[in-house]
Amino acid sequence: MIKNNFIESSISGGLSFLKESVFSDDYASQKGFLQSLDPRIKTATLLLFVVQVLLTKQIVVLLCLYAVSLLLAFLSKIHLGFFLKRTWVFIPLFSLFIAFPAIFSIFTPGETLATLKIAGLELIVTRQGLSGAALFVTRVITSVSFVVLLSTTTKHFKLLKVLRIFGIPQVFVMTLGMCYRYIFLFVGIIENTYLAIKSRVGTKVHSKRGQRIVASNIASLYQRSYRLNEDVYQAMLSRGYNGEPLVLNNFKAGLRDWLWLLCVLTIFVTLTIA
Repeated sequence: MIKNNFIESSISGGLSFLKESVFSDDYASQKGFLQSLDPRIKTATLLLFVVQVLLTKQIVVLLCLYAVSLLLAFLSKIHLGFFLKRTWVFIPLFSLFIAFPAIFSIFTPGETLATLKIAGLELIVTRQGLSGAALFVTRVITSVSFVVLLSTTTKHFKLLKVLRIFGIPQVFVMTLGMCYRYIFLFVGIIENTYLAIKSRVGTKVHSKRGQRIVASNIASLYQRSYRLNEDVYQAMLSRGYNGEPLVLNNFKAGLRDWLWLLCVLTIFVTLTIA
C-alpha cells in the first residue's frame, strides 16, 4: 500500500508541478507592472537583461540584477514561492552540480581556501575555483529568472506573435504553439489513464502483469498521440490557421513602455561601459 501511495503521489505531484509551471496564464492576466507593458517592449528589455547577465563578470553586479528580477516579480504580483520554485529547480540545480567540481584545485589551481579529506582523499578548495563556480551558478539563476518573468507575465499566443515580429522562423513558432497546446492534453491523458488502471486492477498488481499493463498503455498512448496530432492540425487548418499566431488586439506601445525601454537601455549601457 505504501509503495502504491508513493507511486500515486509521485505521479500526482509531478503532473501538478507541470501544470503549474506551464499553464501560468493566471499570472499573465494579473494587473502587474510587466503585464501592463507592450509585449514587444517587454520581450526586448528582458532579453537585454539576459544579455547583460551573460556579459557581466562581477558577481556583485549579477546579484544586483537578480534583485531586480525579484523586484519585477513582486511588482508583477507573482507569488515569491512560485517564482523561486520555477527559477531554482532543474537548470540552476543542474548547473550547481556541474560547477561543484570546479572549486577544487584538481580542476582550478589557485589560492588555497580550505582542505577537505573525503574517503582518504585530500581535496583542496581554491579561491579562484569557488569564485568561478559562484559566478557561473549566479549567472544561470539570474538568466533563468528573467526568462521565467517573460514567460509568466506574457500569454503564450502573444509571446508567439512577438517571436514572429522578431523574425523567428514560422515553422519554429508553429511547432512551439502546437507543443504548448498538446502538453495540456497529454497531462490529462496521463491522469485519466492512471485513474482507469487503478479503478480496473485495484491497488495491488503482480509485477509481470504490471509490466504488461504499462507496456500496452505506452503503445496505446503513442497511437492516440499520433492520431490526436493529426486531428488537431486538421482542425486548426479548417478554422483558417496558416501558421501565424493571431491576436485580437494589435500591440500598441505607450509612454510607460518607452520610459521603461529607456531605463533598461540606460542600465545596459552603463553596466557595459563600466
